[in-house]
Amino acid sequence: MGIIPYDYLDVLDDRLMEKVVFCKKYQEELPAMSFPPLPGPAGRELLETVSQKAFDAWKSHQTTLINERRLDLSVQENRTFLIEEMHKFFDNKEVAQAEGFVEPEKTLDDAVKSYNPPPPPII
Repeated sequence: MGIIPYDYLDVLDDRLMEKVVFCKKYQEELPAMSFPPLPGPAGRELLETVSQKAFDAWKSHQTTLINERRLDLSVQENRTFLIEEMHKFFDNKEVAQAEGFVEPEKTLDDAVKSYNPPPPPII
């Protein structure tokens, strides 16, 4: 066996150490994503400012938006909408919700009490 070069040890240390970022969503140091979620400069910016925890939360919210709003991702307008909502989400601004969305901390009873059925049709 040969001697392991010093530079190689630095690479091993980097792989073994967990990378952290100051997450703009949660305003604290958290584990970073392992690769950019988007190509180009936008992906690098997210990699440096958004934690894996925040990105996982965004993926869950994005899935809800896609499913509940029945977004067709082959339509550019829908993809643009999701990117805009993603930036709002990470910047802690108000984001779009699914129709009929009930926040997890609210109970089903609260949702039922607040439901106002539409008036019956006039015949």
